[in-house]
Amino acid sequence: MAESDVKVVLVPGAWADGSSWSKVINGLQTKAISTVTVPVPLTTLTDDIAAVDRTLERVDGPVVLVGHAYAGAVIGAVRNPRIKALVYVAALAPDEGETVADVFYQNEPHPKAPKLGPDQHGLIWLPQEAFGAAFAQNASAQELAVLAAVQRPISPACISVPVGRPLWKDVPSWYLLAEQDHMIVAETQRFMSERMKAQVSVHPVDHTPSVTAPDRVVDLILQAVREVRD
Repeated sequence: MAESDVKVVLVPGAWADGSSWSKVINGLQTKAISTVTVPVPLTTLTDDIAAVDRTLERVDGPVVLVGHAYAGAVIGAVRNPRIKALVYVAALAPDEGETVADVFYQNEPHPKAPKLGPDQHGLIWLPQEAFGAAFAQNASAQELAVLAAVQRPISPACISVPVGRPLWKDVPSWYLLAEQDHMIVAETQRFMSERMKAQVSVHPVDHTPSVTAPDRVVDLILQAVREVRD
C-alpha cells in the first residue's frame, strides 16, 4: 500500500474550526497525503459523530482519524471499518460509560484555565482572554486573533453523555501529550494515554500544537500513516 493511499481525516475540538489544522494540512501535503477536516457542529456528541461519518463517505481507502481536545471523544465513538488508526492531539479519551466532562474534570484545573459555563442560549464560549492564557499561549498575536475570530461554541450536550465502547480499544492509537497544556492538564493526558495503551509522544507544547507546533503533530500522524501503510 502506498503511503498516499492512506487518507487523514482531522477533527477540530471545541472552540476551533478546520482552519486550526491548516499548518498540519500543509505539512501532510508535502508528503503527498490526502487530508480533509470535519465540520463538526458541536451541538451534541451524536451530531458530531454523524458529521465524521458524512465526511468518511467522501473519502476512499484506509483512514487515520485525528482528533484534538474534545474531538478525542468523537473519534473514539465513530464506527467505520476503514478507520485503521487513531491519533489524539492533547485530546480527551473517555472510556465506556464515562462522559467528556468526567475525564476533563478528573484533576485540578491549571491555574490559568478559564471558568466555563453556558450563556443564555445554552452554549459554552471560550472567553477572549483564554485564547492567549490557556488555549494557545505559545501562538503569535496574529494566530491568536484568528483563533478568537473563528471560535465556535460547544453545547453541554456534547460533554454530558456517556460514551460506548471506544474505538481505541480495537485499533492502534497514538497520543501527543502536551506538557504545557493549560486546558487539559498533562496529568490527565498521561492517565488517558496510558489507559489507552497508546504510543505516546510527549512534547513541551500548549493545548493547540496544530497551530503552535505543527511539525510535532505532522510527525505523529506520519507514524500512524506508515503503520497503516505497512
